[in-house]
Amino acid sequence: MDDKETKQQKRFLRSKWDPFRLKPVLDEEEKPTHCLRLINFLVCTLLGVLVFAFGYLSKVSLLLMVTISDPDSSTISNKPFGLLILGCTLIFPNILTFIKSLWKAIFKSIGLPSKQLVFFVCTIDLLVASGMAALVVIAMPKFDILNNTMILNSVCIVPAVLQVVNQMRPSRNILQIICSLLSIFFVLLGYVIFTVSYVMKPNEKTMYLYIGVAIGGTLLVSLNWWENFTAHLNNSMLQNIHKSLHKSRDVMYLISSTVRIIATGIIVGVYSAYSDHSQPFSRSIPLTTIKYTLSLFAIQVISSALCRWLSVITFKMHVFRRSFIIPMILTTPTVFASFLILFGVRYLNFQNYQHPINSSLILFCQESSSYTGQANPAAAVLFIDVSKNLCSKSAIVGNNIIYDILLGVSSIGWLLGLALSTIYVWQIKIPRMERTSEVFVRHLYEGAFIDQSMLLNVRMNMGEAEINDSREKCSKKDHVMIYLCATMWHETFEEMLKILTSLFRLDRYQPKKMSQKNKMSMEAHIFFDDAFVEIEESGRKKLVVNEYGECLVEVISEVYKVFTEKKNSKLNGDPDNAIKHDMIKTPYGGRLCYILPKGNYLYIHFKDKIRIRHKKRWSQIMYMYYLLGWKLHKKYADAYGGDDLNENQEYKKEKHNTYILALDGDTDFQPSALMLLVDRLRMYPNVGAACGRIHPTGMGPLVWYQKFEYAVGHWLLKTAEHVFGCVLCSPGCFSLFRGSALMGDNVIKRYTTKASEASHYVQYDQGEDRWLCTLLLQQGWRVEYNAASDAYTNAPQEFKEFYNQRRRWGPSSMANTLDLLDTGIQTANKNPSISRPYIVYQIFAMASSILGPATVCLMVAGCLQFIFKLDANLSLFLSILLPVLYLIVCYTTKADTQINIAAVLSIIYAFLMTATFIAIIGDIVSSQTIMSPTGLFLSTMGLIYVITALMHPQEFPILIYGLLYIISVPSAYLLLTIYSMTNMDNVSWGTRETASPVKQKKKKKISTKKHVKYSKSCKCCCWNLEFNVNEDQKITEATETKGLLNDKDSSDEEQADDLVPQDSRVQECWIEQLQMKSDEVELVERDLDSDEIPFWTGLIEEYLKPLEEDKDKQERIKKELMSLRNKCTFLYFIINCLWIIATFFLQAIGNTISIRIPKILFNGTRDEDIFVDPVGFMFLLSFAGLVILQFVGMLYHRIYTFIHLISYVRTEAIPNYTDAKKRKIIDDLEMNDTFLSTV
Repeated sequence: MDDKETKQQKRFLRSKWDPFRLKPVLDEEEKPTHCLRLINFLVCTLLGVLVFAFGYLSKVSLLLMVTISDPDSSTISNKPFGLLILGCTLIFPNILTFIKSLWKAIFKSIGLPSKQLVFFVCTIDLLVASGMAALVVIAMPKFDILNNTMILNSVCIVPAVLQVVNQMRPSRNILQIICSLLSIFFVLLGYVIFTVSYVMKPNEKTMYLYIGVAIGGTLLVSLNWWENFTAHLNNSMLQNIHKSLHKSRDVMYLISSTVRIIATGIIVGVYSAYSDHSQPFSRSIPLTTIKYTLSLFAIQVISSALCRWLSVITFKMHVFRRSFIIPMILTTPTVFASFLILFGVRYLNFQNYQHPINSSLILFCQESSSYTGQANPAAAVLFIDVSKNLCSKSAIVGNNIIYDILLGVSSIGWLLGLALSTIYVWQIKIPRMERTSEVFVRHLYEGAFIDQSMLLNVRMNMGEAEINDSREKCSKKDHVMIYLCATMWHETFEEMLKILTSLFRLDRYQPKKMSQKNKMSMEAHIFFDDAFVEIEESGRKKLVVNEYGECLVEVISEVYKVFTEKKNSKLNGDPDNAIKHDMIKTPYGGRLCYILPKGNYLYIHFKDKIRIRHKKRWSQIMYMYYLLGWKLHKKYADAYGGDDLNENQEYKKEKHNTYILALDGDTDFQPSALMLLVDRLRMYPNVGAACGRIHPTGMGPLVWYQKFEYAVGHWLLKTAEHVFGCVLCSPGCFSLFRGSALMGDNVIKRYTTKASEASHYVQYDQGEDRWLCTLLLQQGWRVEYNAASDAYTNAPQEFKEFYNQRRRWGPSSMANTLDLLDTGIQTANKNPSISRPYIVYQIFAMASSILGPATVCLMVAGCLQFIFKLDANLSLFLSILLPVLYLIVCYTTKADTQINIAAVLSIIYAFLMTATFIAIIGDIVSSQTIMSPTGLFLSTMGLIYVITALMHPQEFPILIYGLLYIISVPSAYLLLTIYSMTNMDNVSWGTRETASPVKQKKKKKISTKKHVKYSKSCKCCCWNLEFNVNEDQKITEATETKGLLNDKDSSDEEQADDLVPQDSRVQECWIEQLQMKSDEVELVERDLDSDEIPFWTGLIEEYLKPLEEDKDKQERIKKELMSLRNKCTFLYFIINCLWIIATFFLQAIGNTISIRIPKILFNGTRDEDIFVDPVGFMFLLSFAGLVILQFVGMLYHRIYTFIHLISYVRTEAIPNYTDAKKRKIIDDLEMNDTFLSTV
């Protein structure tokens, strides 16, 4: 007690004279800036305007096409052609549906429909297509343009009836029933008044047939949305049809869209050929006819498609009320008003400028065909037709006002019917970035009814859409549990500061008391490898936490002070009221349990490598079993027993909504980055993992190179994988995994496989993140990439560390890709995101990677020939000579020597590439043409990279590092490949090993270790500048035996795999040690829960027992690794040799077998042709095609990333503000949405 009081007194006295803090750079304001909020408001407003504008253009262009197809129209002379183009506007959406369904059928795994489903859906679609063709092509040209505008609203009649039937159940909505009944009444009223208005007219008996066709056509068209309003009808046949349709929607749409296209084509073709007023179809079509019909057709189909796409975006951005519903409701009235205003303006101009005296409306109609007005001549022709149409067919021209009243009543009735039948759209609640299939029932839209089809297609029972796989469907409002798991080993003070600042920042963003309201809980864990060492004091051996563990505790104390709001009340105030944090001895070492300022928990797991297996993969297995097995599975196993637990819905739901965020010990991220990843898993139940944009940090040329390399990899490679298939690797430094995906068959269980063969060491231990993703993909889960989720991690700054890191990554990535390709057919059958074309894409990407060294050699040969004017054969020989010599060096010398030689060669190659790059530019300027293979390739790649960087404006400065990337190509794709392949038998980690202050020896010895308090380094070329603030401490090294490491690398002795048992006489003193180090945060010892001890004991015994030394096995594995290295290296380089030889002989043959490319100068004149070998040219074209394909994927992905970011700004909770400020921000964001929701 005295020690505790002394510590408290020292802390109090220190607070009097030590006000200074080491405050990290927080970037903590997780709130929308004024600029971002303004952008959000402008984007949402612009979105609503565009939806309205495109809907308006779609409707106007369709009605104008109907009008000019009338036999009385003078705009076009060939009426059959006009009717055919009008029919094409009806067919075009079905063609898009066919293409989209075919794309999914090719690239996704799909089911086949039943015969009953095919018959039912095809019958409905045949009726819909017939009714649509009859209404638009046959009936509407006979009516005036105003009635045509409003009658389209009557297609809501059958949905309104089905809504009434659907509400006849115990949980019925009275308001919904009333609105649906009123909708039916107003639509029927419109039908009656529409019929009466023509019956009352004299000499209109010929219109009775067309009135019947029009009303019948709208009734048939209204069957189009049967699926949306019959999902909950108590009918077994309909339920079976819905279930079958959910499983085979894409194939069914392929069939139904074909039926629609054929039915529409037959009706339109027959009517245009045999209509009473139709003219014979002539092959010679006047130019004016083509101009007007095709122009209106283009406007109609483009505006309809854009209107639909933007409507989808309004739901994803959560602005559908003001940016979708209001524009869609106002589209038809605005079109109606526009035609009335057009007619009125033309009549007023006719009065003012032509016949100011006695110019009646009847006189205007008589001369309307000759009056052009002041409009553009091209538009005047259409305006004349609109005026003639209203004059000859509308009731507004007559003297009887009753017809005007009837027109107004029928129009209002149909409009109210549509508004009331879609009243449910105002009431739906959806999360941001909702899936399109969960918002809209049918794939696309109906071009003739763009506003009506979009409103009626909104899913009535939101949140109850199907998913296309067999996995459970969970609500997006379910509570989610997020475990943040970081692995540490030899991180510095600065690196620890980054990860802890991120965790404390997230704690403030998602306070524990808000977990129920936000439907989200979080818990952080740090697993610290090799945390204990033995020291000897006064002749006694003590087990203490090493200097890195001490540093972690001190960093937590510093960060805790920064993030504690009331600094003095909890830290320096009454000890009885201070927060006490737990210290626990565990079977694997020790655990610290911190209560963060906002109530969330942070656990530090110190691992003793004598008690539990160390290294990153085993730490991941440790927390997966602890969090998913012990905390999640055991809870339900105790409650319900082990039998049939997988059928328990609560258990399945919690697995599905449990996420693990894998982190490295130096990762820095904002809460928004995590929330954006959570969105991906919440929205898409088949997503098993999601990763963000990783930014390397540090200083020096190597880091600059990696910045551009990471940027290109994320900009192009990962986006292409996301769009065309799914991401193959979710990096362990910042990735979110779904619990149910990890707990599935053949994932965690197989991930625990201990390497027993040479290939296992390469695939399992050298790239554990890639292997885990491969296991998820093979089990049918999707891995996604979110470009707006930014995370920052330290990158290697030394040449040696960089080469050793890539020495692990290269062979591991190749092994996992080959494993995935080897099981490609099975994976494609099981995983809907991996298609056979995507496998072909990966095969080509793998081939390009394998041929990288040969391609670089040929490029270097071209450089030598271009700069020094050497003979082609001599240039090729010299370009191969250095790689061959380096290959011999890698087989005969130690790893350090190999890396030093690679560094020297990299500088030589960099000078050569720089000279070549400048010379190529000079040659392009001097020859005045880029029409050469090299010029075209460079200009195309440069243009693609510049546009890509412009699409990422915040990262545009990274483009400067592209020059360093270009001159480093030989080092990265030739020398590094040789080093990686020839050192495949070296299975040491390679990075952070030199961070240990003292090398481990076989014998114990007392050495002075430096406790790294602060470290700052700057790397420039071959110079390493480091500044360290250290604390000396005497530490005795534990005895270790050397594991399975390569003898060639002297640094590999710094970490051992196999351990000797810990001396039982060693006294554990780490509790008192850390209590002394944590002077600002009180740590109190307590015992581990008794029921948790058997879990850890069993887990260690079964999966995590430290590896025992087996010299015979080590020798066998070492021989197998060398054999594997020799085989892979031989095959790898023999393929590259064959490529070089093929190119050499093609060059030797000369122009006999070559491709001739015309050389076009800048002034447009043609010079002598250029001859290139076909193999190299086709490879160049293929590589360029691959990059262009990735570029297209990037554009698509970038648009949806921007949409996701805007939706996040609008909808995400705003943490840690006063209630008044929070209300103000929410009011600014929601604006009209709150008012409209209330209405």
